Amino acid sequence: MLVGLGVCVSIPNINIPNSKTMSIVKQVILNADEELRYPTPGELRMIRTFYKTGPERIRLAKTLEEKAQAIVDRGTRKFWQLCPRTPSNSGDRRKTEAAKRDVGWYIRLISYCLLAGNNRPLREIGLVGMKELYTNIGIPLTNILQYIRCLKAEAIALLDETDAAAVIPYFDEIIQELALPGPPYFMNDGIGESESVV
Repeated sequence: MLVGLGVCVSIPNINIPNSKTMSIVKQVILNADEELRYPTPGELRMIRTFYKTGPERIRLAKTLEEKAQAIVDRGTRKFWQLCPRTPSNSGDRRKTEAAKRDVGWYIRLISYCLLAGNNRPLREIGLVGMKELYTNIGIPLTNILQYIRCLKAEAIALLDETDAAAVIPYFDEIIQELALPGPPYFMNDGIGESESVV
């Protein structure tokens, strides 16, 4: 039996916890099973590396958790300098705390990614419908993007260079996802309604 980071694999029986976030182990097993084969030597090396890097990923997630409040507090102050006229800076303590709680959630999602060893927590639970949510409740995406950029800058300032390098790609993915146009924006590659077909 192999046990580590919340994943339990029994041989010959496979026991994979139900989770939306797919670990590398579960991914390898599902891929091999779908192709009716055993895991390849390369896939087994990936699993071995995943377990070897487990303590470092756990340490980094814990470090991020310990610094999360400072990242959010400093990021909020920096955001207010850039966007002083915003509900979180209106003097209403409830709005300020709600905003800090909401952006702190992104820090927590990044720690989930660090533990999983991939971006699936962002893709499966973190970014789904976020642009639409902000739009529906009247929060300008430009403000959220600026806020996330401020959090990223403070995470870089508060973490050592190696730890910062591990979290930057996740911040960048959040920023990219929120910055890209989505519905109702689309590209029309066909003939427009006002154009005649000859």
